Amino acid sequence: MPGGRLTQQERRQIASGLADGLAYAEIARGLDRPTSTVTREVTRNGGPTAYRAELAHRATEHRAHRRRAAAPRGPEALPQAHGRDAEAVREYEEVFTAVLVQSGLTRMMARVLVCLYTTDEGSLTASELVQRVQVSPASISKAIAFLESQGLVRRERDERRRERYIVDDDVWYQSMMASARGTAQFAETARQGVGILGPGTPAAARLENISRFVDFVSESIVRAAEQAREVLHTKVEATSDGAESG
Repeated sequence: MPGGRLTQQERRQIASGLADGLAYAEIARGLDRPTSTVTREVTRNGGPTAYRAELAHRATEHRAHRRRAAAPRGPEALPQAHGRDAEAVREYEEVFTAVLVQSGLTRMMARVLVCLYTTDEGSLTASELVQRVQVSPASISKAIAFLESQGLVRRERDERRRERYIVDDDVWYQSMMASARGTAQFAETARQGVGILGPGTPAAARLENISRFVDFVSESIVRAAEQAREVLHTKVEATSDGAESG
C-alpha cells in the first residue's frame, strides 16, 4: 500500500470519484489508500460537494510550506499524554476542525472547541488556549463568547480564581436544548404570520406548514436529548458502581 502525501494525480482521481458519486471507501480502494486518507483529504478541502483537485493540491502545499517556515521559530510541540502520536493527533484535530467548519462554525470557534474536546481534562484557561491555538487573547475571548451562547462550553473559576472553559458530558445536552428553544421560537414566529397574512391564503398555509414541521422537529429533539441523557448517564453510573464493587 503506498504511503506518503497524495499526489496531484491521486487528487484528480478523488475529484473524479466524488463527481461519479462513489463512496470514500470505493475511491480509496482505487487508489490503494486507507479510507481515512481519502476522508481526511476531502473533509479538510471543502467537503464532497466543493472538493477541487487543483485547489486541494495547492492548499496542501501551502500548509506544508507554512509549517516548514514556522518550525524553527514556533514553540515546541506540546507533549502528548498516554503515548499518543503527536502527528496523528494534529491531523485528527485538523479533520475535526474542518467538520465543525462545515457545520457552520467559523474556523477560530471550531479550533477552540476541538482543543477543548481533545484535552483529557475537558477544560482550559484562556492563556492555555492562546498557547495551543497560537492566536490573540481577543480572538479566544470572541470565540468563547459565541460557543458559550450556544451552550457548547461553560465557564467556572478554579482554585486560583482563573476562568476555565469547560466541555463535559452534559454540554451537548445543553446545546441541543438551546437549539430546540431557538427552533420553537422560529415556529412561534411563523405561526404569528398566519393571522397577519390571513388564514386560508397560500402564504399563511405555507407558514402554518412550516410551524407544524418545526414544532415536530423541536419536540423530537427535546425528547431524544432527554432520553439520551437519561440512558447514557445511567450507563455511566452503573459502570462506575460495578468498578467500585469489584
